[in-house]
Amino acid sequence: MSINRRAALGIIVGATAVPVLGTRSASAQTVIRLTMASSHPTVLPWTAPLETVVRQSNALLEERGSEYRIDWTEAYGGQLYGAGETLEAITQNIADSGWIGALFEPSALPLQNIMYSTPFATTTLQQALNTMNSLNRDEQAMIDEWSRHDIMFFGSSVSDGYSLFLREPLENISDIAGRKILGAAATASYVEPLGATLLAGALPTYYSDLQTGVGDGVLLVGTGAYPLKLHEVAPYAVRVDTGPLTFGGLGMNKMIFDGLPQDVQEVMIEMGAIYSGQNADMIVAREAAAWDNMAAEGAEVRVMPLEEKQQWVDALPDLGKIWVEENEANGVPAREIMGKFMDRLRAEGAEPLRDWSANI
Repeated sequence: MSINRRAALGIIVGATAVPVLGTRSASAQTVIRLTMASSHPTVLPWTAPLETVVRQSNALLEERGSEYRIDWTEAYGGQLYGAGETLEAITQNIADSGWIGALFEPSALPLQNIMYSTPFATTTLQQALNTMNSLNRDEQAMIDEWSRHDIMFFGSSVSDGYSLFLREPLENISDIAGRKILGAAATASYVEPLGATLLAGALPTYYSDLQTGVGDGVLLVGTGAYPLKLHEVAPYAVRVDTGPLTFGGLGMNKMIFDGLPQDVQEVMIEMGAIYSGQNADMIVAREAAAWDNMAAEGAEVRVMPLEEKQQWVDALPDLGKIWVEENEANGVPAREIMGKFMDRLRAEGAEPLRDWSANI
């Protein structure tokens, strides 16, 4: 049997009824048709694990003797929607499940963006993942933030920390004053307090923007900079590592999720840990190679020493307090979440260079 979800969304599903997702008879199994999508291609470590979710979800269902199988339609690399539409696409069921970029949604998903206001707080990928995945599992405010957008959240995506790639050398972080730095809008607070200008841009244009002098440098993760060959046009690389951070993750339309049979729901929830784990493994495998390759291909790499990182973080305004006050004014329980976030980071073994919850 096969269930056509779009034709049946208006049906009220009973406790033992077939899910509101559409079926067709195929031996003794019930086939559930779902779409997995991402705005970004599978070469990137937050999209590639979606393919693993597709493969392993059915393997787990088979292991458990489930009568259900998922017939996945996969659509990556922006086939269905663009980078700024990842939340809306799942909310509106353009795709059933996929990667959601919280970094594009600071107003809609403020709690999911807490790590952009707490730089230099983590040192390992697992600290970042374990902290945010546990908060999304245990804290009602985090759960509700997703639910308000009709999302069932499964697991966070993570990246290595930010570093600098520059057209001219940077002997000390204080020398960044006056430079135009390309980067995500969420990172403006990292460089502008030091006298630099953040030019919000997108990955596909960074190379040409550096080549033509639109920007003097870029603030980006190493695993993102190397595939774009940014070291060719910004050969002075400062390996900073502002700390691994999460920026969204794997989610599913909640109405679709609620209509799934219990064993399929359980498998999808388990897929969250598999997704996050593979994402982290890919970052670990790629990060060292990216920096080695950049150096081998002519980049001049300087590793920022701890005392210079401390100089940088001390020069920043109280980002934690600013984030809390802005969000509390909008009715978001940011103060409580910030306190729990910093506590959980320390419980994971993190040694933040600054306590962003100190003055909240």
